[in-house]
Amino acid sequence: ANSRVERDTITYSATISACEKGGQWLLAVNLLREMFSSRFEIDTITYSAAVSACEKGREWAHALHLLYEMVDEYVERNTVTYSAAISACERGE
Repeated sequence: ANSRVERDTITYSATISACEKGGQWLLAVNLLREMFSSRFEIDTITYSAAVSACEKGREWAHALHLLYEMVDEYVERNTVTYSAAISACERGE
């Protein structure tokens, strides 16, 4: 049987979160860009997972860029988002 998972905000968020846990920050950011270009809704959870992925990858500039993008796109930020961005700046090189 040919079973395919339908792409939506939830599956993208889960995949980006898995990238964060696996240390694949660039893949997480690329998936976020794919969502944006495909016009999927990108919510706080999805952005926060991508910011966390950048934090784990010591990519502070990318983490801050995503935070500013959330402001530009009127996506609500929360404690998780800000904590990940702050940690990215602390860990950045």
